[in-house]
Amino acid sequence: MSRQKKESGFWGFVQDFEGDKVIWMIALVLIMVSILAISSSTPLLAIQSKSTRTAIINEQFLISALGLGIIVFCYTVIRKIGFLRIVSQLGYAVSMFLLLCLALRVRTPIIRASEINGAVRALTIMGFQLHVFEFVKIFMVMYLSWAVHVYHERWNDDGSSRNREKGFTLAEMLSETNTFRWMGERKWQLFLYIFFPVLSVSVLILLGSVSSTLFIGAIMIVTILIGGIRIKDMLIYAVVGAGLLAGCIGIYYVSGGKVFQRFGTAVGRITLASEDPEEELKKLPKGTAEFQEKLDQIRQPISAKVAVSEGGIFGKGPGRSTQRYVVPVMFEDYMFSFIVEEYGILGAILVLILYGGLLARGWILVRNSENMFAKTAISGLVLLISGQAIMHMLINVDLFPLTGQTLPMISHGNSSFLAFSLAFGIILSISRMVKTKMDKLAAEAKPIVENNDEIKASLDDLDQID
Repeated sequence: MSRQKKESGFWGFVQDFEGDKVIWMIALVLIMVSILAISSSTPLLAIQSKSTRTAIINEQFLISALGLGIIVFCYTVIRKIGFLRIVSQLGYAVSMFLLLCLALRVRTPIIRASEINGAVRALTIMGFQLHVFEFVKIFMVMYLSWAVHVYHERWNDDGSSRNREKGFTLAEMLSETNTFRWMGERKWQLFLYIFFPVLSVSVLILLGSVSSTLFIGAIMIVTILIGGIRIKDMLIYAVVGAGLLAGCIGIYYVSGGKVFQRFGTAVGRITLASEDPEEELKKLPKGTAEFQEKLDQIRQPISAKVAVSEGGIFGKGPGRSTQRYVVPVMFEDYMFSFIVEEYGILGAILVLILYGGLLARGWILVRNSENMFAKTAISGLVLLISGQAIMHMLINVDLFPLTGQTLPMISHGNSSFLAFSLAFGIILSISRMVKTKMDKLAAEAKPIVENNDEIKASLDDLDQID
């Protein structure tokens, strides 16, 4: 007879937690690493913002508490997968609203578009600066998870109708009229609800960042592939996407670089990554504006490599980084280099284990979930977090052109931190639903050995044979 003993104290509190405890630990450790890293990597930020490191650390504690609150809120409130599906339907509409506010450079007393690094990427909403792309990533993964789920409920793989009542409600209603009868067809629902959102969001992001367009676009494509959309259904839209990209490049050149300005930045970064910056620098006379401009371009990637090379196995120790005084955005774009410099290869391994562990636990959750929406959402969010982390690390060791992608849940950035906290909250909420199902199945399963007396009787029979 099996017996589960109820633990007391701290371990009893841990035992009462539902959901995936490993993902809980990963989220908590990432938050602690973020506080530790930002407290040590921000002396230049304090100077630039005319603040103090103490004020920055206090702000990070506040944001960490807020992020943890978001995780707990999602974990506590979202108890039904149906509720999450309903909310996810709004993901595309909210993303388009935010992106259009950027594109139109909206300036109202409540919402105002803000320029960052030469591009309009943020909205100041009642005093809080919101980096739009960080939240669009999350919203679009959730929306597409809902869209592919509904698509599969409505249509069979061979294109035949499965259940008209479980389709896209608005399209089904409009298809009852003669004017919009075409909306009831599979190919048009696939375009209107899945591919058009991907294409339209990508074009609007392209106004502010080429690298973010490529990364978010790739995440959206992978999400719908995981959701079961066939590659052959995507081919025609891949051609459409290539045409849109070519059109945007054409607009950039025709407008003299005034529209889609980030193409020029992207070309410059690719050129910088493909050439030997030190050799190019030697060709320029010292003291000239050209020399200083080229030096500023290569200062950050070279200093990041110096930080990695000087870290060694154990690192220099907390607070002993020297490159944090050289790289202006060490606490954002080059956070991994900073971690290696202060904590060495051991610190890098810890970071790799955290993101690798998230991938592994995400796979376990997907494998044990029977709901297509839950599978797609978990896969998309986990790949978003781990994929951005991998890209950040590759950039820091000079294996990828600079894209400005932060290290999720560690790099400085309030919007990024809160957006990824939302992602973790959704993952943990779904994990609790999956775990409840797994516990129920385990409770209903018959034990491998039902009666110890049967084993004893069998052993006695063997003794008698001897």
